[in-house]
Formats: sequence, structure tokens, C-alpha cells
Amino acid sequence: MSKQYKPVPREWQLVMDEESISRAISRISFEIVEKDRDLKNLAIVGIRTGGEHIGKRLAEEIQRIEKIEVAYGVIDITLYRDDLSSQQSQPTLRGTDLPFRIAGSRIVLVDDVLFTGRTIRSALDAIIDFGRPRRVELAALVDRGYRELPIQADYVGRVVPCQRAQLVRVRLSEMGYRDGVYLIDR
Repeated sequence: MSKQYKPVPREWQLVMDEESISRAISRISFEIVEKDRDLKNLAIVGIRTGGEHIGKRLAEEIQRIEKIEVAYGVIDITLYRDDLSSQQSQPTLRGTDLPFRIAGSRIVLVDDVLFTGRTIRSALDAIIDFGRPRRVELAALVDRGYRELPIQADYVGRVVPCQRAQLVRVRLSEMGYRDGVYLIDR
């Protein structure tokens, strides 16, 4: 019996399928390992909600490759957002779970789509509140450009050229969808 996935709208243009997402996660995992072979203080931190599933997959892939335990956590940046005061409704807090020591760790911060850089700035502020890491690196499944802050990913699955007004959406099996990255016209 095959798994039933939620559908995505037909007008969404698929730019990464299951196989290309899997290859990107594998490649990023190898790049993380190759950049610094000292993995004992490595921790993968996914940004809720987009980066948490990609981060978990990266941690599992590095564990599979290196046969070691990799610290994994998630960070909720809701209260660190610079647009919080302009939000119409009460923000929903989903919680932060960092079950390891931040101080002295090599943190690989993970998000699904890198756009303006504001989410990453918020995540950096949040991480610093928990301790001072030795180093923070950034991994993104998709880099779509249009930065508003001087933030660049260390590891990128794919650069997706698009117009500023277009949306890039990541849908994953953990969310009930078939894995895919989609480009959407507004």
C-alpha cells in the first residue's frame, strides 16, 4: 500500500523533486563533515518550522556517514523576529529544544529557504541567548537570493533563480507531502 500525500496546487512549478532533495542533503552532509573533521562538538540546529525537518535529515545523514551521534536541536525564532510588532495576530510559539551545550559547539544552523537573511539574523540572536558557540555555519536547502542583510550560506542544496515577487515553498514527507520544492507566482 503506497502512502497518501497531500496534494499541492497544480500551478506550483516543481524545481526540486524527492531525488534532488535527497542528493542535496547527502552532498551538504558530506560538505559539513569535510569542512571540519573534528565532529565531537558538532550540533545541527533546525529553525522552526522550515529548517527543522531538513536539519533532522542532515543530522541523520551525518550519523549514517560517520557512525557517530550528532547533536540535534530546533530553535523557535518567533520572539526574535524584527517584524513582530507589525504582525496582526498573536504569534504562535512552538518552542526551542537544544538538548546540548551551545557554548563551544560548532553549530550548523539549518533553514529550508534562504531569502532576505532576516530569519537567520533572528536565529543567531536566539542561539547567542543560549551560549556562545565556537562557530556558527549556515545550511539552506534553497538559496533564492534577494538578501537584505549581509548573510550568506556556507552550504546550499540549490540556488533557485526567481523573481522577488515569486514564492519558494518546500514541502516534505514529514509535513504529509511528497518531497518537493516549488516556485509559485503570486
